[in-house]
Amino acid sequence: MRVASLTDVGEMNVEERERPEPKPDEVVIRVGACGVCATDLHMYHGSYAVDFPIVLGHESAGTVTAVGSDVTGVESGDRVALNPAVPCGTCSYCKRGKTNLCDNATAIGGAGDRIIDGSFAEYVRVPAGNVEKVGDLPFDHAALAEPLGCCVHAANRSGVGQADSVAIIGAGPIGLMMLQTLRNRGAGPIAVSELDPKRREVAAEMGADLVVDPSEGDPVETIRDEIGPVDAGIEVVGLVPTIQQAYDVTAKGGNTLIVGVPKQDATMEINPFELYYNDLDIRGTFALTQETFERAVSLLRQGRIDAESLVTEEIGLEDIPDAFERMENNEGLKKVVIPGDSD
Repeated sequence: MRVASLTDVGEMNVEERERPEPKPDEVVIRVGACGVCATDLHMYHGSYAVDFPIVLGHESAGTVTAVGSDVTGVESGDRVALNPAVPCGTCSYCKRGKTNLCDNATAIGGAGDRIIDGSFAEYVRVPAGNVEKVGDLPFDHAALAEPLGCCVHAANRSGVGQADSVAIIGAGPIGLMMLQTLRNRGAGPIAVSELDPKRREVAAEMGADLVVDPSEGDPVETIRDEIGPVDAGIEVVGLVPTIQQAYDVTAKGGNTLIVGVPKQDATMEINPFELYYNDLDIRGTFALTQETFERAVSLLRQGRIDAESLVTEEIGLEDIPDAFERMENNEGLKKVVIPGDSD
């Protein structure tokens, strides 16, 4: 089989490897599509350390081609999406259902303390418990289940419910999935602040009640003037200035949620008296849980998420480095790798 192997910082080679065989509790998937994520970009550039060589890719879907001897409920030929987070199931966090915080987690092609080969490959081997059937959902849409699961988890962390007002800072793929996830919950009004005009247009088409161009003035003032301070300020960029904007637009008693991935050494100043006096929360949200992954697959299968507008480019294994460059320039939205022939 062909894989795109990250062999060093900034070096990725397409090479031939033996097709994996499943262990008793595993399945092998012929990868139909795998999304390209900012985490992959960080690993490629070395800002997130990994052991080389490694096959990245953790947002995937495909067809089961082999099943282990102990596997039930999944058969060869099933079309599935892959949850790349493999929890240990025995630590305190796992026992409480917080599998995203597992002390001993394994990541399939994604970020984690222990990383195994992922889905920038024609075939990938995974635990049977980490797949969800997707029916006739197109693989490039089903591959959104992992990032959408992160958004469902983030929405849970936000505390947003029906008729709660929201400001989303950033309208990349995650920001747009957050917008749709919160609209499914009945939130509103929802404001979206985004520099890129095409992404602002997509946000408006997906139901944003207010779309703000931050280059034309202070987005915090604009949102406050149009809809007032919001119940939840949600940042999906990962920069201190935009986190500050989400915080500044949050109303008394509200939540500021950090969804974007800041640099590990980033710092910012917060007035603790404001937190106390205004009854504010600042929250983080990390990855997804087994529950939110299942819910994400359900949302996609029900057509509650506009996946068609999010997937703007399909590429081959050889094209991944060039796709990283386009991602850095904010060209398009979701880039999806098609490793080989799939049905």
